[in-house]
Amino acid sequence: MSRIGVAVCGNSGMDYLVHDKEIRIFRSLLLIGTEEYEDFVEINADDFYARITKNPDLDIKTAQTSTGKIHEMYQEMVEAGYDELIVITISQHLSGTYQNAILAAKMMESTPIHVFDSRSLSYVEAFMAATAKKMADEGKNASEILERMEWIRDHNHIYVTVDTLKYLVKNGRLSNAAGFFGTLLKLKPLLEVSKEGKVVTVEKIRTTAKAREAMLKKFYAEIAGKKVEALLIYTNNMADLFDMQEELEQHDEISEVKLIPLTPVVGCHAGPGTMGLGYIEK
Repeated sequence: MSRIGVAVCGNSGMDYLVHDKEIRIFRSLLLIGTEEYEDFVEINADDFYARITKNPDLDIKTAQTSTGKIHEMYQEMVEAGYDELIVITISQHLSGTYQNAILAAKMMESTPIHVFDSRSLSYVEAFMAATAKKMADEGKNASEILERMEWIRDHNHIYVTVDTLKYLVKNGRLSNAAGFFGTLLKLKPLLEVSKEGKVVTVEKIRTTAKAREAMLKKFYAEIAGKKVEALLIYTNNMADLFDMQEELEQHDEISEVKLIPLTPVVGCHAGPGTMGLGYIEK
């Protein structure tokens, strides 16, 4: 029986959760001015959002984990005794991480490596990785684990609200035209992570409060009759979400509510004040 190892990219936010330490995490880089930081290791979410709130005009760029670095991780996992790997990444529509993981896998000819595109981000990835590790420990084979990953991928949804369109436009997540008119009209878009793994606009709303109301309304309509685990994703606004967490916990459909920060590498594309609300079906 193959010994299956599990890895997940740092965009999952797994670093901020209690997790099985045998799950390997490979992290992207954050470039602030002339300084380079490894996500979480050298700059965490609280520090990052404090910095960009204080200085909104910071020059920030990101770089996904290099193919060489991922290949090095694969080799280390094989040396640790794993003879088959499952690697979970952020949506390939949001980062080049998936492609780099694929390229690194092709360099490991003697080891079966299954690179799985979550078509999502944040806690959905982390949940997949935790589930994959649990199944591997139970002796499930790669086909069974990947089949479960596909089920999770088809049974989750995340909505997102942002306080400003500035970061989405600056980092190419919205066109300049959409950003110009959004700024002009002070729109606060309600976004979603689509089934294809893209961030798309659901509605254009005038205030953050109304955008959050619309998000909750859609969320409740979507989970009706289901059993779900809910997730709340925060930036510099965790305190704002405690009331929402309490409210969500009163609903019978919801077994648990996870709070998780949006990692700096992902958050620099959305900006401070961003929040997400989503679920994973049980």
